[in-house]
Amino acid sequence: MSLVYDRAADLVRSIYDRRIVAPPVLDTGTYFAGTGAFLRNWRAIREEALAVAQRLQSVPRFHEIMPEQETISANDKRDWRMFILKAYGTEWRDNMAACPRLAEVVRSTPDVLSASLSFLAPGKHIPAHRGPFRGILRFFLVLSMPLTQDGRPASALRIADRQYRLHDGDCLLWDDTYEHEVWNDSDEVRIVLLLDVWRNGMPADMRFLSGLIVQVVRAGAWIRGFGG
Repeated sequence: MSLVYDRAADLVRSIYDRRIVAPPVLDTGTYFAGTGAFLRNWRAIREEALAVAQRLQSVPRFHEIMPEQETISANDKRDWRMFILKAYGTEWRDNMAACPRLAEVVRSTPDVLSASLSFLAPGKHIPAHRGPFRGILRFFLVLSMPLTQDGRPASALRIADRQYRLHDGDCLLWDDTYEHEVWNDSDEVRIVLLLDVWRNGMPADMRFLSGLIVQVVRAGAWIRGFGG
């Protein structure tokens, strides 16, 4: 399954790479109009995420939800747990109910295709990898960042050739078809909000193709019991 997924992703990337050229990190004002709503509510969203963290063992590891992600989720015996509220346009009703403020903001932001709380265990490393296609961008909002003794963020995100260390309340919007990796060099769980958002400004035919790809992924997810 992983080989099929990788080959399909390479094919899709090649189509988009010929048509959509953009840097790895993008301006939120230009590409994601909903940024302000999430930033205004980040403290309330953080409190909801911390409440979920109190029952973290009940939150599935990423590869338990999507087996094709095993190489980046189960690589080092350390947990990467994902609390999914919305995936490919489909809400996970119980999880949305557990985070009412976050759910409210997600529902009021039409460009959000998927929304998850990401819990990265102490010492966890997510190896370098690439997302499948440029029709969707990744929004990353830090909710609880462990700090080093000198006050620097202890968890880092590398995108292409640059490393980012962000504090609580900071955000980033990037094209995840660029190679990226994450590590948590601390003894605490790092918590972030991850959103997949539609890319603005695509040509009409690429918007249409993006919609078809998401429909195929959504159908496959339902076949695996992923959703609802």
